[in-house]
Amino acid sequence: MLELLAYLQDPELVARFQRRCGLFLVEAVHHSRQGTCAPTGTAVRADKPRGQLRGKWGRQDKNSNFKHKENGYAVSGCSRPQYEVKNWLLHFLFLCSASMGHEIFYITCLPNIHWSLDPFLCRRLVNMWAMVMYVGQVMKDLLKLPRPISPPVVKLEPRVDAEYGLPSTHAMAATAISFTLLLSAPSRIQFQFEVGLLIAVTLSFLVCLSRLYTGMHSLLDVICGVLFSAILLFLTYPYWETFDHFQLTSHLSPIVALSLPLFLSYTYPDLDHYSTTRGDTTTILGVGAGCSVGYWVNEQLGQTFEPQGVLPVPLPTLTANALVRGAARFLVGAAALVGIRQVVKTLSLQVLYSWYRVPKNDDYARRRREIEVPYKYATYTAVGLVNSILVNRVFILLGLL
Repeated sequence: MLELLAYLQDPELVARFQRRCGLFLVEAVHHSRQGTCAPTGTAVRADKPRGQLRGKWGRQDKNSNFKHKENGYAVSGCSRPQYEVKNWLLHFLFLCSASMGHEIFYITCLPNIHWSLDPFLCRRLVNMWAMVMYVGQVMKDLLKLPRPISPPVVKLEPRVDAEYGLPSTHAMAATAISFTLLLSAPSRIQFQFEVGLLIAVTLSFLVCLSRLYTGMHSLLDVICGVLFSAILLFLTYPYWETFDHFQLTSHLSPIVALSLPLFLSYTYPDLDHYSTTRGDTTTILGVGAGCSVGYWVNEQLGQTFEPQGVLPVPLPTLTANALVRGAARFLVGAAALVGIRQVVKTLSLQVLYSWYRVPKNDDYARRRREIEVPYKYATYTAVGLVNSILVNRVFILLGLL
């Protein structure tokens, strides 16, 4: 078993998959004293000693983060190894698939299910997304298993390289979102279950493969991410209806929805270095808290914006008029969420910087727990509230709903 786990965590397995998909490391040489570099046109061979490969990029100018294209190679800059793309179709497919696992994708796309399909489904998805992501992020920082090393792996997302690897939260989120929707939708919307299952499996599979292609996770990370999501879905599914009832009707619901995520954000595990996991987790928990309170408010007001008639209802017909109205709702809704995000973020940072007497130009201050947690939590709780309470009412005023 230990040998199998070691094999699944081997970075060479990831590098081999990348090469099969047309993504190769390219040796770089320095061209000037300023630290600029250019590809030699030679792909790194897998049979070279790993220590020899690592030395190729031992000292590089940390300020040279430019991107350019030269001699037919996609060059990512001297701050990390360069790479060559030989299959641009797979390259863009996997980059798009990887984007489906980012928090910003869910924050912009999950609300569209609320606006154009069914708030019930959006509520279920947000609840599962927040829970699965919190569990996954905490497990990363408790297990502290590293991501695949480069070389031999090409890493396409340096922003999250400081995070630990196991489990892949992209794989967890994609699996949880896809199959929560698949399990919840039959009681609300008429569709062919087999088609829905095929779509759920395909989307989850693409996101999982994208984590290997981008070099951010080992095969073990991805497999564990899928398994952990499946376990959480299995354990929580029998209680979804009970939680729905509590979330919408209990007077304790808004108190729990606001206090529990804030407590979890403040008690997030400490690391010996800064990582984006705490901030990203606080963002997700804030969105979940705001949406939960918003759905409770809508239920108390008796205006839930859910489909009328006998359930399950037929899928909306994709006419030209429906597409235009859907696009208009997305643009108006996205503008509202981006606007409130910017306003609350700016105000909360000003208040916190003043309270803790931090210079406003000190960007590193945002990494401090006492600043990062409250500003992100306040910002994204506001985003969740606006999404669930105000946006649909704006649509009614504009005649878009």
